[in-house]
Amino acid sequence: MDLQRLVDDFASYLAADRGYSEHTVRSYRSDLTQLIAFAEERGASAPDDLDLELLRDWLWHSSKAGLAKSTLARRAAAVRSLTAWLARTKATPTDAASRLKAPKRDHHLPRVLSREAMESILERVALRADGGDPVALRDRAIIEVLYASALRVSELTGLDLGDVDLGRLTVRVLGKGAKERVVPFGVPAREAVVAWIERGRPEFVTAKDAASPLFVGSRGARLTSRAVYTLVSALLATVPGTGPAGPHTFRHTAATHLLDGGADLRAVQEMLGHASLGTTQLYTHVSTERLKESYRLAHPRA
Repeated sequence: MDLQRLVDDFASYLAADRGYSEHTVRSYRSDLTQLIAFAEERGASAPDDLDLELLRDWLWHSSKAGLAKSTLARRAAAVRSLTAWLARTKATPTDAASRLKAPKRDHHLPRVLSREAMESILERVALRADGGDPVALRDRAIIEVLYASALRVSELTGLDLGDVDLGRLTVRVLGKGAKERVVPFGVPAREAVVAWIERGRPEFVTAKDAASPLFVGSRGARLTSRAVYTLVSALLATVPGTGPAGPHTFRHTAATHLLDGGADLRAVQEMLGHASLGTTQLYTHVSTERLKESYRLAHPRA
């Protein structure tokens, strides 16, 4: 079997059978395509040639190239997933990467906006939407929903009209691994979504059945993750501070603000769709660091 064709088939499997996000599939495909190029330079031409020694050599060369630990960890995860699939489908007799290890990721606290910064962003998008421009109405609804429900960008762009229950203030989300969950949102988000559906969306598309996408672009097609990234990056560019400037910042911010407000950790875990409570606990560290900083600034005996 052609090795690049193998990677393409594996990427299709991740998207169709495992429900991986578009971003994850794209990252895995890129990593594995580079692996195939490395392997072919060393004479590999069949799945069996992707043995443990070659895979370790690839990661070692990646490390020497100066790649971050997080990138190395993702590459190792991509390879382990690939070889497990090959063994399961009998394309290879054994799982070559079952003993492959990579450096542990460096854990950095995520970027979290203050309540004041978040309110400023929400006020700005609301002010733009007051004029009735369809794009501004859509952008306001996007930001309100991202912050209100702490959705991943792929979950947001995957929403259909039928997924939103405006009466119960909930949205049905298809998360990682094709796992479905129901997430609440607030009255401001409902008002923004209603304004978009009634006054903005009809300017781009007329379909209103339950399976129609909630958020669409100017040509009526489902809005892409890239478009949301562009919107959020522009908004965050005006906010003081450093760190990532993508939609995940709003997810981090929402989770931290929930915990700051006294929300139960397990309830936040369920809302975020985290498989492990340990992943959600990262936000308790953010809250603790914010508390320490406030203490240092405000307490006379700090």
